[in-house]
Order: sequence, then structure tokens, then C-alpha cells
Amino acid sequence: MDLNNLLKKSGCVCGKDHFCDIKAVYVFNGATKKINELASEYNSVLIVADENTYGVSGKAVEESLSSKKINKVIFSGKTVLIPNETAISEVENNLGDATLIVGIGSGVIQDLCKYVSSVKAIPYIIVATAPSMDGYASDGAAMITGGMKVTYKATVPLAIIAEPKILKDAPFDMIQAGYGDIIGKYSALNDWELSKVINGEYFCKFIYDTVMDTVKDVEACANGLVNRDEESVKKLMEALVLVGIMMSFAGSSRPASGSEHHMAH
Repeated sequence: MDLNNLLKKSGCVCGKDHFCDIKAVYVFNGATKKINELASEYNSVLIVADENTYGVSGKAVEESLSSKKINKVIFSGKTVLIPNETAISEVENNLGDATLIVGIGSGVIQDLCKYVSSVKAIPYIIVATAPSMDGYASDGAAMITGGMKVTYKATVPLAIIAEPKILKDAPFDMIQAGYGDIIGKYSALNDWELSKVINGEYFCKFIYDTVMDTVKDVEACANGLVNRDEESVKKLMEALVLVGIMMSFAGSSRPASGSEHHMAH
């Protein structure tokens, strides 16, 4: 799947210009080395991770950024990290003169970096450690503020980095979650098509077909995912990123989220 070529798409038969501001997506073993190239114009970097995700990818990220000034926020890996005001303050208070944020992790780390990136107008790169959800390429940051779950309109990452050899060793419930997230697109796409018929809602056949084809490809990888096969995990990760790109293309979460999402929440 050539995600970088997909990012270049503009005009479409649906009549809408599709775009996504992500600069690059790299899903292959050794991809972490690409961070140095992506961060070439930034001199000071804040790394955000927890003890578990830093233990998996932190050394490789720091080696790729060895020419930069680096500060770090490493959250405890022994307790569940909540993306609330306390965590936000921890990241913001350690920004210093950083002009780039590099997150190492999955959902919560991603949302924290995405939120602070948007508020402080500082770009971020996410180094994924689990194929667990489709938010890597989306512009929504799911936070817990005021004691309530709130999804904020934020920014997409400058780039997404993932290595299948690391993703395959993620906790299996996170791999299951990512698979479930993709399979849920069957009903989300159905909801979108129904709304087109009933409400006259905007609908793009290119986006619909692209997501549907991807869902079917991932469905066929079930046995490979159970066995932590690298190629199957790579396909899952690429599918999760693709869905986020398709949300940017559609200008809404329609290609990825519908009634099944409300039920899940």
C-alpha cells in the first residue's frame, strides 16, 4: 500500500479536492532512522513516551535525533496514563524551546502530542508502538478534560513512523483492538451510504471503495495477526493510517465512524 502516493491526491470524481497535511508515512523495519531526515529543520525536540513505549523505541529515536537538543517527558508505565489536564501540563511545562514534538506510543501518547501540538502550534511526529486504533492520521484528539471525554479538533502529525517488528510484539489486546477498529468500518461505511440516500449527505465513492477494499484485505489477515506475522501486522497498521487519511479527505469521520462508534463508547 503506497500511502505516500495516496497523500498526493487532490481532485476527485466526487467533485471535491482531497488533501491531508501529513508529510510522510513510513511503515517498515528501520523506519525510525527516517526521523533525522524529517526533523532536519528542527534544532530542539521534546520526546514524549511512557516507560514501556520508551523501552521499546526510545533508544532508536534518540539515536536518529542525536544531532538535536533533546528533552524528554517519560510517564510511568505502571499506571494507566490519562490524557487529562495533569498530563497536558506535564508536556507543556517541559517544552522549553522545543520546535518539534516526537511521541512514542499509541492512542493516549498520540492524543497528548496531538493536543499540545495544536495548542502550541508546534509540529509533531508519532512513532507508533501498537496497531491499536485509527487515530494516528486523524485530526481529532480524544482527551479527558473537566472529568469528561472530549474530542478536540487538532492537527495531523508531520509524519507517522512504524516498524512491523515492534508492532507485532505489542500487547495482543491492542492488536485485537486495531483489528476490531478496522472491521467496524463495515457498519460505518453502511451508515454513510444510508445517510447519502436518506439525508442527501455528501458521499465519495473513491473514499468508500478505498476503505472497503482495505477492510477486506485486513479481514483476510486474521490468522496472521493471531500468529503475530509481520506482514499481517504491517497491513493492519497501514489500514489504520489509511482510514485516518480518508477522514481528512472526506472532511469528516464518516469513512471510519458511525453507529458502532457510539455503541463502543
